[in-house]
Amino acid sequence: MCCIMKIRIVIVLVGIVVFTFGMIFYLQGNSLVGPTSSFMYSNPKWIVNGQWIAVIGVLILAAGLGISLRRPRS
Repeated sequence: MCCIMKIRIVIVLVGIVVFTFGMIFYLQGNSLVGPTSSFMYSNPKWIVNGQWIAVIGVLILAAGLGISLRRPRS
C-alpha cells in the first residue's frame, strides 16, 4: 500500500469522526440526545456550532475522497 493511500484513509477517517461529532453536538443543541445536565443540551449556540463542525467534517471527507480520484501524472 503506497503512502498516498495511507494518507487518504487517515483523512477519510478524520472526516468521518469530525462529521459525527458535529452531528452529536447539533443533536444535543436541539435537545435530542445527551444528558440534560450537559452545557450543550438545549443550547442554540451548539446547534450552530454542530452544523459548522459537521460541514467541516464533510469537507475533510471530500478532500480525502478527492485524493483517491486524482490520477497520477505519467
